[in-house]
Amino acid sequence: MKYLFLTISLLLLLFSCKKGAGTFVLKGQVEDLTFNEPLSDTWVKLYKVPIGTTNHVIQDSMQLDESGQYEFSFPREQIEKYVIEINKDGYFSILEDVYFSTLTLENDNIRNFQTQAKAWVGITLLNENPEPTDIFTYTKQEGLQDCVECCPSDEQIFYGDLDTTIYCINNGNEVYSILYNIFSSNTVDIISQTTPPFDTAYINITY
Repeated sequence: MKYLFLTISLLLLLFSCKKGAGTFVLKGQVEDLTFNEPLSDTWVKLYKVPIGTTNHVIQDSMQLDESGQYEFSFPREQIEKYVIEINKDGYFSILEDVYFSTLTLENDNIRNFQTQAKAWVGITLLNENPEPTDIFTYTKQEGLQDCVECCPSDEQIFYGDLDTTIYCINNGNEVYSILYNIFSSNTVDIISQTTPPFDTAYINITY
């Protein structure tokens, strides 16, 4: 009976140790969609957010190599979530939540990411003979939408004297186009530009 009790106790102790133990493997690849190649030469940071807080505590970091791959191994612990952060100059940042409940010890946890190079369009509007009743409108037709740095997608309206340049962010090597309306001359047209990576293209409208 004594030996049976010891055996059960050892089994319970072993089970309790294994329950809280283990190592998560989180890995993947980061792709540069602008140039259709892996993103390289930048840092990937892994943060952990303790339960009940919003604190980002650095867990690990590594530099992407030419293959664009990363891999983190870290001990299993009770955490609200992990956060992957990737920032490279000239590219849109990646900030991704990885919740503890989605991680498994049995297999590698794969998280692949994509980003694109930043580009800009300058929309230059010039009314050479302004009248108080002049109305000019434009609406974005093609271009990056719903981002923090994006220009509005709804109709933009201008009155009278107009001499300005509006800068809008876009993905590199993609088209940015606007539909514009000059009410004084009943002109309606679409004009577009392909925005080169890390640079600014201009849409010029003079009326």
